[in-house]
Amino acid sequence: MIKLVEVVKSDVEFRYFRDGAMWYETCNGDLFPVPESDLGSATFKRTENGMYLMRWMRKWNEKLGEKEQVSNE
Repeated sequence: MIKLVEVVKSDVEFRYFRDGAMWYETCNGDLFPVPESDLGSATFKRTENGMYLMRWMRKWNEKLGEKEQVSNE
């Protein structure tokens, strides 16, 4: 899980594009996807302020939480 409080004040860096998503890495080494379908006509730089991508970090945390819940059942 991404610790949002720690990473939104720092930069995140683009790492690679795979399976229709841009994958960014936080200062803590956590990776999260930004789906191509959400990009529209936006410009994404190699390095972005974590605050700008917090929406996708939260979505990724939710998805990881769902996977963890299923594995515990």
